[in-house]
Amino acid sequence: MSAFELFLTTVGMAVVTLLCRSFFLLPKDDLPMPRWLHEGLRYAPTAALAAVVAPELVLTQGHLIDTWRDPRIFGAVAGLLFYSWRPSLFGTIVCGTGVMLALRFGLGW
Repeated sequence: MSAFELFLTTVGMAVVTLLCRSFFLLPKDDLPMPRWLHEGLRYAPTAALAAVVAPELVLTQGHLIDTWRDPRIFGAVAGLLFYSWRPSLFGTIVCGTGVMLALRFGLGW
């Protein structure tokens, strides 16, 4: 593939991406959609985040973890407990990461 074809492909991909995303951003009014779809889309960010985080918590090298001595589990539990105590995103991340790093480097898990 020549440099011009690579450049043209990159520009084309950028234009297609911009067009796809602009369908939701350009209209001044809300897009007409059924109420059930509108309600369901409220949970899309949470579902996407869970789909990214959950495999990182329970999988190692593509297999389920087989030991309870995994610092990721305790970090996730600590983050959940912190969030239930004080709903702060930053505090949850610091608490969960702190517990995970303490177990990993302190106990060698």
